[in-house]
Amino acid sequence: MDQYGFRIVEDLQKIDQDIKRSDLQYHKKRVMVSKEFTFDAAHHLHCYEGKCKNLHGHTYRVVFGISGYTDEIGIVMDFGDIKQIWKEQIEVHLDHRYINETLPMMNTTAENMVVWIYEKMAGALPQNNQSLRVEFVKLYETPTSFAEARREWMELE
Repeated sequence: MDQYGFRIVEDLQKIDQDIKRSDLQYHKKRVMVSKEFTFDAAHHLHCYEGKCKNLHGHTYRVVFGISGYTDEIGIVMDFGDIKQIWKEQIEVHLDHRYINETLPMMNTTAENMVVWIYEKMAGALPQNNQSLRVEFVKLYETPTSFAEARREWMELE
């Protein structure tokens, strides 16, 4: 220990020597992991009398909450796997796009978009882990305005 109250770890724990594989999973509880992303897109609203009827853009922020049971090493879902789904299956339709053209036929409100994003993520979760489920998606259109889709609402209706 030095004068600042921390030490440099010189000997990292070694698997099967300092810690057993059976100790890697601490519990068997459902846990939610979250990851957020941003994208820039242009759109306009149909049948709307206000400034959003004109073409304009946003820097959107989307937050995912995905739950599941931890695996044998204590992970629900790797954050990198969430990012890969986002990049390959969702963001390609949104980032730096005129989303009135790239999304399915809909009015591109935050309320419509958040359901589409929820459905895309839910459909892309790995099928080899049946415990994984999307708990919520929040889509921020501005720093203070967002729409949200929750699993309980999506499953009931």
